[in-house]
Amino acid sequence: MVFILNQTNTIANKFLAELRDSNVQQDRARFRNNLERLGEILAYEMSKSLKYGEYEVQTPLGLANINLPETEVVLGTILRAGLPFHQGFLNYFDNACSLFATAYRKVKKTGTFIINVDHISTPDLNGKTLVMCDTMLATGQSLVQVCKELLAQYEIQDLHVAAVIASTEGIAHVRANLPKVKIWVCAVDEEMTSKAYIVPGLGDAGDLAFGEKVH
Repeated sequence: MVFILNQTNTIANKFLAELRDSNVQQDRARFRNNLERLGEILAYEMSKSLKYGEYEVQTPLGLANINLPETEVVLGTILRAGLPFHQGFLNYFDNACSLFATAYRKVKKTGTFIINVDHISTPDLNGKTLVMCDTMLATGQSLVQVCKELLAQYEIQDLHVAAVIASTEGIAHVRANLPKVKIWVCAVDEEMTSKAYIVPGLGDAGDLAFGEKVH
């Protein structure tokens, strides 16, 4: 299952356009804020797919029946670019525990690369619904590697992957390696550069959000 947000005309397209716009991008705070807002919008859309139960709420005048979510959600992200996007989800799933992973590309002399996962800090995922928030789903290799390590250790109830922009190749890679995954993205781009940057994409989300890295 793949949900693509910008297939419907909504205000989310304005936030996505500003993320892509090379002039607006110079405002780092606005860039982070737009990532956060799109995280909130995808969290809202994703919430429709969760399990709900009927509850009674006592008002000053009587009882109101309302369906409330019963799914135990854990929100995960890969540092550092995913932090503002993850915060958007956390604003809505405000009682969720969080998972953080660090991963990097180790480039070979041939120009190819492998993914090294340095560290994963996670709560207990047994019986939980895991939502991995990754700003740019390019090749999908780092996200798949992190998820496979987690699936080998825990009995995860449901797995969701959320991204602002995904490549068609990245979506295909995730679906091939994580067949039960549900994917939620704001937009899908067709191309990638030889260095695995999505085209037209938006550039390096981590640098744009937090400043250019040296190491």
